[in-house]
Amino acid sequence: MLSDPGFQRAAWLEGQGGYGDLTDAVYRLVEDSWLDRWSAEKYVGSVFRDSAEAVAVDAAVLRVLRIVHQVGEDAPAAAYLGHPDWPEAVRAAREAHHRLAANDGTDPDLPPSTLDELRQLTARG
Repeated sequence: MLSDPGFQRAAWLEGQGGYGDLTDAVYRLVEDSWLDRWSAEKYVGSVFRDSAEAVAVDAAVLRVLRIVHQVGEDAPAAAYLGHPDWPEAVRAAREAHHRLAANDGTDPDLPPSTLDELRQLTARG
């Protein structure tokens, strides 16, 4: 989500349903994992395979959080996407996403799962 400008335009600016808004994506990235409080290095071996994954995720998180603090947590998507540092945040997120996907053996260019699809996956255990 955070690594795909085309998705961002469709889902967050044009209102394509099923994915939540940009604030939801940021919360899933940082608050559910506490990455806004400590480094992804803490999760090496449990969530991340190695330090390279953790470093890439930390870089993306820090760039996104810097923008969140500048525009405000509840700012409209256009404020985030129009921020001059947003392209760098997207680049960092893309780098992290590609690294994680490559290590998982998945296609990094597949569209994100909808919230309903994620609920179904997590309900299966």
